[in-house]
Amino acid sequence: MKPVVGMVVSNKMQKSVVVAVDRLFHHKTYNRYVKRTSKFMAHDETNECNIGDRVRLDPSRPLSKRKNWVVAEILRKAKVYNPLSFTAPSTTVADGNTKTATIPAS
Repeated sequence: MKPVVGMVVSNKMQKSVVVAVDRLFHHKTYNRYVKRTSKFMAHDETNECNIGDRVRLDPSRPLSKRKNWVVAEILRKAKVYNPLSFTAPSTTVADGNTKTATIPAS
């Protein structure tokens, strides 16, 4: 088997991730390209993959019943929204004073 590139869709397990790999093939009857998705479980030793990361998987010996792949490298990290780092824009009130909205951290 050769290495594949896919997107992490689940990381709820310890040291394991589920990666969706897309592939295109030409359909002879319809003369169109068809996209199919396969989901593979992969071993993530350092537990650093998050949902949305683009990763490269290398084949390995069977590690469990469904796990035959290892995360070789993270090609692109996902952009994660952090609500605590959000600062509200300041607004100018009719009397000329500037107000900044504060967002309570919960």
